[in-house]
Amino acid sequence: MTAHPVRQESETTSMTDATSMTDATSMTETTSATDATSATDADRSRAADPLVRFLAAADAAPGRTAVLAVDGRLSFAELARRTAELAGALRAHGIGRGDRVGVHLRRTTDLPVALLAVWRAGAAYVPLDPAYPRDRLAFMAENAGLALLLTTEPGAVPLPDGVPVLGPDATGGTGPDTPVTARDAAYVIYTSGSTGRPKGVEATRGGVAALLAGLEERGVYRPEPGVVGWSASVSFDASVQQWARVCRGDTVVVVDDPTRTDPQRLAALLDEHGVTDLDLTPSHWELLREPLAGRPVRLFMGGEPVPQATWDEIGGGGTDALNLYGPTECTVDSTVARIAGPRPHLGDALPAVALHLLDPALRPVAPGATGELYLAGPAVAHGYVGRPDLTAERFVACPFVPGARMYRTGDLARRGPDGTLEFAGRADDQIKLRGFRIEPAEIEAALTRHPRIREAAVKVHEAAPGDQRLTAYVTVSTSATTSGTPDLAPDGILAHARTLLPAHMVPAAAVVLDALPLTPNGKLDRAALRPPAPGTTGHTATGAALAGAASAGAAPAGTASAGAASAGTDPVGTGLAEQVAGVWRTVLGRDDIRPDDDFLTLGGHSLAALRVIHILRRTLGIELQLRHLLDARDLADFTEAVRTAGQAPAARRPALVGGAAGAR
Repeated sequence: MTAHPVRQESETTSMTDATSMTDATSMTETTSATDATSATDADRSRAADPLVRFLAAADAAPGRTAVLAVDGRLSFAELARRTAELAGALRAHGIGRGDRVGVHLRRTTDLPVALLAVWRAGAAYVPLDPAYPRDRLAFMAENAGLALLLTTEPGAVPLPDGVPVLGPDATGGTGPDTPVTARDAAYVIYTSGSTGRPKGVEATRGGVAALLAGLEERGVYRPEPGVVGWSASVSFDASVQQWARVCRGDTVVVVDDPTRTDPQRLAALLDEHGVTDLDLTPSHWELLREPLAGRPVRLFMGGEPVPQATWDEIGGGGTDALNLYGPTECTVDSTVARIAGPRPHLGDALPAVALHLLDPALRPVAPGATGELYLAGPAVAHGYVGRPDLTAERFVACPFVPGARMYRTGDLARRGPDGTLEFAGRADDQIKLRGFRIEPAEIEAALTRHPRIREAAVKVHEAAPGDQRLTAYVTVSTSATTSGTPDLAPDGILAHARTLLPAHMVPAAAVVLDALPLTPNGKLDRAALRPPAPGTTGHTATGAALAGAASAGAAPAGTASAGAASAGTDPVGTGLAEQVAGVWRTVLGRDDIRPDDDFLTLGGHSLAALRVIHILRRTLGIELQLRHLLDARDLADFTEAVRTAGQAPAARRPALVGGAAGAR
């Protein structure tokens, strides 16, 4: 096969965003400024464009498996052909350098085809998660200024007038790929925004190239091709580090939604395809430790700080695991550390990343002192789409390299005694929840779009060790225009939030207050926002629990669940309904569980659902799948699913041993 080459033009403008290529392993706070040297065009060219690498890999091994997904397999030759054809169709619609193409696709082979085809047309892709609310998708499509949308579901994304729509199977002429530079945009990924709307981070092709090259240089990627489990949503930057590995010749296994949320199915997939590398958050480790035990899989852990207990368990157990840190604004990963040793740490910077710990006057802090972390180098993004004010605030001039910029992360860090970087918290209110980056202000702004809500605040509370949940606190309008209308209940507040926010940003509980607590200087006193009492109704309640308690003929809270299941003999023991309800009460931290309650509406999330399934599997000795809970209408429906699973012949649990050979 002869691939169509991508010509990477030499830069014709100065690399004003470049900063340093310092060896981060020897960097300290007091020397990072003086050791930093400006990155030149030659520095950037060391990292080949990812598309150039993909086409070289396709030429070198055309028959090797490039992509595996629920809908089939693509060899490198097939992937090169399909991406060339779709890129031709994009060019026929006028797509080229500087354009942004929306990608709204399910997790099939179509997804990597679309992403690579956009690159081959010289454009940047904008992922639009099918699970997001329409209002959010509409904002992203308009804010990004989409030139075209790739989807199999026309009409699913509200588009500005004149934006054409193509399917991922569209074909066109297969001429030469559009020439690009390292400064051309690779993608725009939206993160939670402190101004009340998500903000689009525009990363560069050179940034992706530097990411892949840096991880290779540090030994994070093995020299030989691997089999990578792509588990992250394409809407999150962690996905780039996973799917783009096809560009270096790795096989990418697209993990579908049911599999990536079910430990047993995930374990079977790892064995079936011989997956060698898998990303996960520390929050997922508790539920995946058993399926991952004994499997020769390298774990890439990131998205949130690794707790001490998790660090000790992984490091002490000899698991091959790495801790990766980096903001979206610096192209996914900026530091790496092997999970080993006595305490959690971030390790040190990847090659081509300049790391500075600075005080408020942008001066290096003393060794061992805590400072705000600033990052510089070719992986620094262009900025925020359509937000020059916010871009100027967060992407600031580097005081150490004339003409260079650095990104202000908002993370606090310090150097440990051995020189490794240690995370020390945030300089602002940003939250990391189950691997998701969340700005409370965006949730608060969405809540106050309700005509009855006057003020809003959100806070994370730990309902149980490792189980963190968002709680919304609101005050409601009592103006004359709302007099005579029913009180605004928590279920209405959360239903409103679900129409505007993705699932991971919807609070698990809502509390109506007479007034938000304030500090003496008149600012919100978040410390005074207490967690809602379990099982309370009144002004402190959640979702359908309140609606259920108000229903006519409702049984007292704490006793209703005993009647959740319909009549019949329990094959797995007496009182099945009460056992299932008891697990819900334990996991959700609530007493007011009713048969007609929905798990997600009560504040449940994917990790909580996995805990329910895990406990019931252990206590009842049955084969239960996550879909049984997520597909259930309510507690009663789920109880019947548990009953049915208990009547089925016992299935042999998969052995916790290494799997089959890779899919290549």
